[in-house]
Amino acid sequence: MIAGTGVDIIEVWRVKNALDKWGERFLNRVFTCREMDYAGTKKFSHENLAARFACKESVLKAFGDTRQGIQLKNIEVLNDPKGKPEIILHGKAKEFALNNNLDDIIVSMSHTSNYAISNAILWRNEAP
Repeated sequence: MIAGTGVDIIEVWRVKNALDKWGERFLNRVFTCREMDYAGTKKFSHENLAARFACKESVLKAFGDTRQGIQLKNIEVLNDPKGKPEIILHGKAKEFALNNNLDDIIVSMSHTSNYAISNAILWRNEAP
């Protein structure tokens, strides 16, 4: 059963400006090493990072109006071998999912040179 949904859209230039202004400080606060490594393989890494930023925000919105101390870096956006995005939770985000019996987080994201968008669906299996 669906336990929550969230959507986020961001202008790519906002992420590019944050990278230009704060560089590594911004990256290390928001993204994991694996996310940064993956984005680094892309020609326009700021577009990829913007999509991941939107994805993290959409997951937070699906969690509800309380962040419970969850940092953006606690939500890791990776890709499976076929390229499908998947969420790995860490720290407070993982605790939140366990405490709320969340079984899966399904996400989709996309970007252009101007915008990045993502949606998240929280899934909870009902007890038999």
